[in-house]
Amino acid sequence: MSLTTSPFLMYSDGKGGIYEDETLYVVGRSGWDALPIPTDEWILLPEGGQLYELPGRRGIGIDVQTGEMRICEKGWAVAAFIPPAHTGLYIAAYETMPDAPTLPLFCYTAAGWQNEQLYVPAVRIEQDIRQENKGYNDYAIEDGTQHLLKAYPHNRLVKHLMDNCCMTYTCPAARNLALGRWECPVPVSPACNANCIGCISFQPEEETIISTQDRLTFKPTAAEIVEFTVPHLETAPYPIISYGQGCEGEPLLMWETIRESIIEIRKHTPKGSININTNGSKPDAVKALCEAGLTSIRVSTNSARESIYTAYYRPNNYTFADIVESLKVAKSYGAWTSINYFVFPGMTDSIEEYEALRQLIIDTDLNMIQWRNFNIDPDWYLGKINVTDTGECMGMKQMLELIHEEFPNVKFGYFNPSMERIKGNYDVDFAH
Repeated sequence: MSLTTSPFLMYSDGKGGIYEDETLYVVGRSGWDALPIPTDEWILLPEGGQLYELPGRRGIGIDVQTGEMRICEKGWAVAAFIPPAHTGLYIAAYETMPDAPTLPLFCYTAAGWQNEQLYVPAVRIEQDIRQENKGYNDYAIEDGTQHLLKAYPHNRLVKHLMDNCCMTYTCPAARNLALGRWECPVPVSPACNANCIGCISFQPEEETIISTQDRLTFKPTAAEIVEFTVPHLETAPYPIISYGQGCEGEPLLMWETIRESIIEIRKHTPKGSININTNGSKPDAVKALCEAGLTSIRVSTNSARESIYTAYYRPNNYTFADIVESLKVAKSYGAWTSINYFVFPGMTDSIEEYEALRQLIIDTDLNMIQWRNFNIDPDWYLGKINVTDTGECMGMKQMLELIHEEFPNVKFGYFNPSMERIKGNYDVDFAH
């Protein structure tokens, strides 16, 4: 249901209490600018969403009486985390105080309160329910975890995925593995050839933020990979195995092991999809994997512009041209090609970025864009990549509409699709 007026701004008292300020309507942030949010862009905060207080920051709103923008002095600003399958259209708008701490690596979507309900400016970009909160039963996950640990007592990768990813970090992909369904994570690489500013598995000690999880510390063998992925592909509904996870470095650095495991997997089962989530830095490795039987590739990027990409990824021994080449190579082998596109309102929807994304789609004949919320402190990010002016922006909603209009065959989503969806039945909701 769409709203007739903007919702009210919320603030935190710094002690866990969140209140609405009925003298201010919420505004959103795009790049460095605070803007009114069109009423038709608000949706109810989806299940699994939550609110954060933003210490050292004062929310910005529009005065209900005067229509002027002003700061809420009553407490700290508030933002929302929106769950997977949803893409935020505006960041929370706030004024940062001089001694404010750097925010941890989460997404900070604008949020408001109206009629006893929480609202966020967002769209549901993906119908698949594979990471919905209500689909996870803790008892079943615990049982599945114990079953896997018993079934593969000497497999270091199974132990890592169950003990760390599933039980410690409640990683949705690892929890789905414990439940024997859908996409199975296969981390392979303790090393990386990029130095991403917002890396979730490794941060230098001198940095003001900390990584959200520990990185894989060993190199799995092909035998360890094959041991648990073949049964998953054989028995799981709509099965995928995915190399390249948040708890590792860059999987292409382990391409020989991956190639060996793919060849071995395909000796045992023709079922399911074999995917890699990667920075796309090694086109020759991508070629070798496609020849071995890779069926899909997802290349991560914060931008379709080389300068913005390089400032964030800080690549070692590869360039933006390599990631474009990797997408082309995979496509030439008939693999499904996606980009994992970090959405940052005010950067992603700038005119320059729109033109660059159009060109990337045309150059690579891309199959899919996964419009993913960028988990990063907005001020910190823009400062780190040295962007003081984000240029003219069209708004995320218009950006999505224009790309969809010009490239109707490019699928929008949030997750790697299963083989059943890739083969043409894309829009069916397989997860039910």
